[in-house]
Amino acid sequence: MHETGQLGNGSAALTRRGFVGTLAAAGAALAMPAGVRASALGRDGAVRPSDRIVLGGIGLGGRGTGVMRWMLNERDVQFVAICDVRKSRREEVKRIVDEHYYNKDCEKYADMREFLAERTDIDALLIATGDRWHALASILAMRAGKDVYSEKPSCMTIAEGRAVMETAARYGRVYQTGTQRLSQDTFVFCFEAARSGLLGKVHTAYAHIAPWDAAEMIHDWLPGQPQPPKEEVDWDAWLGPCPWRPYNATYVGGGWRGHYDFHTSCIGEWGAHTFAQAQAGLDALDTSPIRYEYVHNPTGDGMVTTFANGAKMILSRGDKYWRGSCGMRFDGPEGWVGSADGYQKPDASSPALLADYDKVVRAYVARTQRSLDHVRDFFDCVKSRRQTVANAEVMYNSMATVHAANICMWLKRDVRFDPAKGEFIGDADANRLCARAMREPWIY
Repeated sequence: MHETGQLGNGSAALTRRGFVGTLAAAGAALAMPAGVRASALGRDGAVRPSDRIVLGGIGLGGRGTGVMRWMLNERDVQFVAICDVRKSRREEVKRIVDEHYYNKDCEKYADMREFLAERTDIDALLIATGDRWHALASILAMRAGKDVYSEKPSCMTIAEGRAVMETAARYGRVYQTGTQRLSQDTFVFCFEAARSGLLGKVHTAYAHIAPWDAAEMIHDWLPGQPQPPKEEVDWDAWLGPCPWRPYNATYVGGGWRGHYDFHTSCIGEWGAHTFAQAQAGLDALDTSPIRYEYVHNPTGDGMVTTFANGAKMILSRGDKYWRGSCGMRFDGPEGWVGSADGYQKPDASSPALLADYDKVVRAYVARTQRSLDHVRDFFDCVKSRRQTVANAEVMYNSMATVHAANICMWLKRDVRFDPAKGEFIGDADANRLCARAMREPWIY
């Protein structure tokens, strides 16, 4: 993907692709060297180096490694480097990548700033750190000229989400948040059924929130333990923009969930997926609800949120409306449809609603020209430069919904939100919770 720009004053741009073509033409009268592989020239179905997307990763733990393996299967993608504050993760990712490519070429970095400054060859980054780093890492990466695939929840506050959206627009970067169900056929059918009028005018969507933890998170911190050598775990960098806390291995091992400093609560854990899903079916990916009604329980289960057009999205914990995780459902006067993980076909109030399932999904693909593969949609957009299905604006609006719902629960009262301004209406207490202080030098 990286190609050289203009050479000399006023001369025509010479790209790597053009350079390869020039060499091929010039070499027509010469014997081809025996050592040149056909794959290097794009033969035998291989992708030429000039057409490959050069990919790197930041913070690839369990989920990140899984997404990386997914991306490694794309023939036009070459993973070249990992940056992680943990030595064990750097080495594990390198092992996986080198085994995949049958070489020892994957480079390792511990410092994100060094990584972004040095690797000017990288086109795109997979960012799968803990939640606390998603937004800042994405902003720094886009400023460094990288396209970004960020795992969710993609921001810790409303202000962070807006900063990601504005950075993507300012620097012209392609951004995809990891709400992969926006690209899965069973979910896509539900979105299309809701938007097309198949259910009549949809009045209510239900969105799944995680069945563990609570909306009110832990504000205390774990007891300090001896800090490991920086080479093993760079604790300062692990904390990043969060307040300084004493080292505890539980955090680094994934035990940061449920802690206010590092997490977005049970609402953000799954709502980062399901609110975007619900908003897709309500044709509301360009906005957020304006009213959030407090519920007297620890989790937000049953909270009613209302959009400007009167449509409602209700937060739901448990299996009242689906079987499986990260479910959503749409209700209209002509029936309902819903889906969750593990479905072969959506659930519906009547089998007749599913009669045109394949036709509806095919029509979506034909109309949007999108892959029903979330990472493929990202890489296609890296090449075409169009917006992804889960672009920065989609992320911002759905995550603003997450954070507004959390703030409603924290204040223990109803709140009203202005999606256009990204702030609460006449509510200074709520607006103070739209951003968090960031610890220098980890700021955007």
